[in-house]
Amino acid sequence: MNWDEFEHWGKHISQWSADYHKTLRDRPVRAQTAFGETAAQLPQSPPDGAEAMETIMGDFEAIVMPGITHWQHPRFFAYFPANAAPPSMLAEMLVSTIAAQCMLWQTSPAATEVETVMVDWLRQALGLADGYVGVIQDSASSATLSAVLTMRERATGYTGNRDGLANKGHMRIYCSDQVHSSIDRACWVAGIGQANLVKIATTGDRFGMDVDALRAAISADREAGHSPAGIIAITGGTGIGACDTLGPIVQVAKDEDLYTHLDAAWAGSAMICPELHRDFWADVDGFDSIVFNPHKWLGAQFDCSVQFLRNAQPQLNTLKIEPEYLKTTGESVTNYSEWTIPLGRRFRALKIWFLIRSYGLEGLRTRIRNHIAWAQEVCDEIRKIDGFEIVTEPILSLFSFRCPGDDVDQQRLVDALNDDGRIYLTQGSFRDQKIIRFQVGQFDTTRDDVMMAHSVIQEIWEKTK
Repeated sequence: MNWDEFEHWGKHISQWSADYHKTLRDRPVRAQTAFGETAAQLPQSPPDGAEAMETIMGDFEAIVMPGITHWQHPRFFAYFPANAAPPSMLAEMLVSTIAAQCMLWQTSPAATEVETVMVDWLRQALGLADGYVGVIQDSASSATLSAVLTMRERATGYTGNRDGLANKGHMRIYCSDQVHSSIDRACWVAGIGQANLVKIATTGDRFGMDVDALRAAISADREAGHSPAGIIAITGGTGIGACDTLGPIVQVAKDEDLYTHLDAAWAGSAMICPELHRDFWADVDGFDSIVFNPHKWLGAQFDCSVQFLRNAQPQLNTLKIEPEYLKTTGESVTNYSEWTIPLGRRFRALKIWFLIRSYGLEGLRTRIRNHIAWAQEVCDEIRKIDGFEIVTEPILSLFSFRCPGDDVDQQRLVDALNDDGRIYLTQGSFRDQKIIRFQVGQFDTTRDDVMMAHSVIQEIWEKTK
């Protein structure tokens, strides 16, 4: 392909993209294909010769698109949407065109410096204290793994990377029983092990960690000769939106000299609303590490996860490795590859810059406030369906419910709704029973889209019960 052809097809794909988003409401939300159906249409061997772009695009539409679940669909109520606001997509086009590898300041000075400023813009938007610095990670999973590795190294006097973990004893990490599975995986990968991730029972209307039980668990572990290393709290657990009360956890960490990490992957975006920050994030400035995903509720295209650090040095002590070929001569600069596990880095900050400037913080706040209000409204309507039970009330924009019947009936309803195609929900588990999760957060959803879900749920239930 030459650059004239690139220009032609770039215009074509841009028009295709706009048409795709304009017609999303006409498509089923979840892919309606069967397992293996897409693969069966692909040649078993790669072509030896070049093929025309017309043919490639034709196959894309005929083979790939039927097997796509539409994450940007305004009636996507499953998981938490990986949003993609239009300015963010345009920024990604530019990033793909420039194709810079932004591992060091000298390999892309502008990317490094824009990232520094964008992280601070977000720090201010979220109301975090002066002094927090940060880095853009690919996902919250990577940020959490970075924090767990830092906990591990800090607990071993920064000798684990050098000596390995043999003879280091049992390091213990503490969290609630509502954390995301990425916390478990981080402990696996860090060599701490599932058995040393201590999950504390939750309590209260927001299902926060029982702090008395946390203190007791740490005390019991010390008496048993274990080495407590850190505490992971959550604001907005994936299952039901569980939120820890942060101040008491910070106090336990101070008393026990433990490193703290706060997972606010989806709900952290809502903290740009001052009233929500005050309500959900009191004492947040005591945490050593905080992660949230602009690629969820704020509309930055996936992937884009921001990790804030009260002091970057512990994480640098854990992750920084500097062979001769990566050394930067001259004045002291920031090399963000030393803050993260991957060496290679994309120019993720550009889409944040485009996004915030295009909507302004108040425009983004309005969307989040609407989503929260609409979630409460549709929850109240689902509550009225005969025999339905709201299992967990809305926490921000997430709630869960059950239809009449056992766990098999819950799954049958979820499957029927998703096969219908007008909305997309997912099941979950809470206190040993299956639930149906409902989350409002797609960037362009409207009140009509959200309220339509109630009608669809009632209609499909009447057909399947």
